[in-house]
Amino acid sequence: MSLRSLSKNLLLRVLVAIVLGIVCGMFFPEGVARVFLTFNGIFSQFLGFLIPVLIVALVTPAIADLGRGAGKWLAVTAGIAYGSTVFAGLLAFLVAKASYPWLLGDRGSVGSLENPEDHALSGFFEITMPPVFDVMTALVLSFCLGVGITMIKGNSLHKGFDELRIIIMMIVEKVIIPLLPIYIFGMFMSITMNGQITTIISTFFRIVILAFIMTVVILIIQYLVAGIVAKRNPFVLLKNMLPAYATALGTSSSAATIPVTLKCAARNGVDDRVAGFTIPLCATIHLSGSTMKIVLFSLAIMTITGMPINSWQYVGFIFLLGITMVAAPGVPGGAIMAAVGILQSVLGFDETAVGLMIATYIAIDSFGTACNVTGDGAIATIMDRILKNRRHDLKAPEDSPVSA
Repeated sequence: MSLRSLSKNLLLRVLVAIVLGIVCGMFFPEGVARVFLTFNGIFSQFLGFLIPVLIVALVTPAIADLGRGAGKWLAVTAGIAYGSTVFAGLLAFLVAKASYPWLLGDRGSVGSLENPEDHALSGFFEITMPPVFDVMTALVLSFCLGVGITMIKGNSLHKGFDELRIIIMMIVEKVIIPLLPIYIFGMFMSITMNGQITTIISTFFRIVILAFIMTVVILIIQYLVAGIVAKRNPFVLLKNMLPAYATALGTSSSAATIPVTLKCAARNGVDDRVAGFTIPLCATIHLSGSTMKIVLFSLAIMTITGMPINSWQYVGFIFLLGITMVAAPGVPGGAIMAAVGILQSVLGFDETAVGLMIATYIAIDSFGTACNVTGDGAIATIMDRILKNRRHDLKAPEDSPVSA
């Protein structure tokens, strides 16, 4: 199945799962509800087991890839992309802190997102799947191994992690993604049975509108910076990238949009060698739109459930999130799957909060991807200006890593 058809199919199934979960939660008998609670318990355990392995399998080769190719210019591009991603997260954090008191103030509070599995209802049985190691251990191990691989001459270990990445990607594409709608159905059924669904829906409708506005703001800021650096009209630069934006809306994949993004960058006068180097790389590591959405939705969940929000802790979460986005699998909704680990370990999200994050993120996944892709054009324009007289340093475009 192509990424485009996977995206459309997944989005449709998620939306259907949300609607059916709400409807069925109003009349399902206890016995039927417990079937889905049992599935959700098993799926949640498996997801918790897989996340640390996913981080090692995806972050390690990603960091190893960043050590090859165009040398210092790769590092410069990665630094700009990371800075843009973190900036989007920090901007979303500031906007949320300023607007949520009045935007969500009259929404009421649902307290903790209670799951019937923990109260009136429970699954028929439980299966415990403890992870091999925790998320922070996985991140530190990934950094150590990734950097180490770039410093040795052999490539056997690199190839081994590339193969591990392929295996984990197969699990995500063939197991996690297909089962997500069932998990989301059970989650919304649980929320409906607890009488919390009205507050949840009214709250997230407002956040979705805010996310759309933030997408426009972030892109304008990115192209204002690119226009200043390149001494070009930023709005003309942004207009030339609209075909890439539209393509990403339909595919929900940065990788699938790369050919269109390259053509749009060429229309902005970016040298083919520079575009061929920066666009595939940024498709891997530049996820400003995805980071913005995760920040907005996670803060909304923390606000309506009364979870404490420590500003310094959350800023640290954003910096970690920017790094973790490098590991985002190349499938629709991959960014939120990569972020689950630090949502749990840093912010203390439970399985119900994580389920809400996954559902709301995938529901508007394509808009975040479109923001990511369009922002890649701004970085390509900046790098074209920086490398104006140094393009001989670059290697062939095909040496660059590609992911979504």
